[in-house]
Amino acid sequence: MFYRSKVKTTLLATGLLFATSGFAADEAVQFNIAPPQLNAQTFILMDYHTGAVLAAKEPDQRQAPASLTKIMTSYVVGDAIKQGKIRNDDMVTVSENAWGRNFPGSSKMFLNVNQQVSVSDLNHGIIIASGNDACVAIAEHIAGTEKNFIDIMNQYVQKFGLKNTHFATVHGLDAENQYSSSRDMAIMASHMIRDLPEEYAIHSQKEFTFNKIKQQNRNGLLWDKTLTVDGVKTGHTDQAGYNLVASAVDGDTRFITVVMGVPTIKGREVETKKLLQWGFNNFETLKPLNAGTVVSEQTIYYGKENKVKLGTIENGYITIPKGKQAELKARYELSKKYLEAPLQKGDVVGQVIYQLDGKDVATINLQVLEPVEEAGFFGKIIDWIILTVKSLFS
Repeated sequence: MFYRSKVKTTLLATGLLFATSGFAADEAVQFNIAPPQLNAQTFILMDYHTGAVLAAKEPDQRQAPASLTKIMTSYVVGDAIKQGKIRNDDMVTVSENAWGRNFPGSSKMFLNVNQQVSVSDLNHGIIIASGNDACVAIAEHIAGTEKNFIDIMNQYVQKFGLKNTHFATVHGLDAENQYSSSRDMAIMASHMIRDLPEEYAIHSQKEFTFNKIKQQNRNGLLWDKTLTVDGVKTGHTDQAGYNLVASAVDGDTRFITVVMGVPTIKGREVETKKLLQWGFNNFETLKPLNAGTVVSEQTIYYGKENKVKLGTIENGYITIPKGKQAELKARYELSKKYLEAPLQKGDVVGQVIYQLDGKDVATINLQVLEPVEEAGFFGKIIDWIILTVKSLFS
């Protein structure tokens, strides 16, 4: 049994919001919008707020990640700073393992053995200069050894639910049993943006100077005036080809793109820009209402209260084709015919389902906004009698 809202086409403007959304599979095909053709082995366009995949090619194909690995390295560093395990002004002694000469022909920060370098400088060196030496230095500082740090990286892989990712290095140089996918990289970038905004802000910086050596961010789209790109990371090895994870914003809309296995360095920017422009030209993200808005009040049994307020705990978003807002319909469905106490704030008791052109395109969790405690003995008896009678006539 489901409960349909009374208001359909105007529902978006009158009260529904969601915190956790899910989109039906193959959204771009469902919306009859032809996805762009890219010269990449694999790619994905993901909406940041909803997780909707708007276009993709082989998004779960395992690829050599190259320096896209540093997205996870950066996440571990940023999270350690956030938790107070390390500080930006901590000084790190560069070991022989982290010496820049150990990485000939690859990107580095140009560290010297026994040099004292701040965590902040190393972090910038990882993100902006893509320094392989900086990755080793910070890994040893945080975890004692590279191996221990890699273990932490792979723990986050499990935490994020990444199905096609495993790290074997802290920097991304080609290694056995090291791989990721465009979908997993988009999810990693999403976590960076959401969980660690201060860490992510470094990804938009265009240059970094250390030891009197100025290096520019390798993400050339940061200079593109037709898009508002504020990250994320480039990567290249002989095995990987040219990779780029990017994120761009337009109003409430933020997209994350990943292209992997592009044949040329310029091509990764060309293909990424093509993907982002296609997304912004065809889709928009709407923010219905703020957290805590009441979607429905439902009768609850065996509780101290007779009614429970339902909505969502966090702000919610929905991404749809441009110009389709007026056609959006919605309904909500409860997971049980009768709600019963106790219920805690945040408990999921149903879903809000959005439709376009008669097809379900998004679902969101319907949550309890205020806790409801169990009633006393006599209250429960009365509700038991009521439910027993209702069951006889249902």
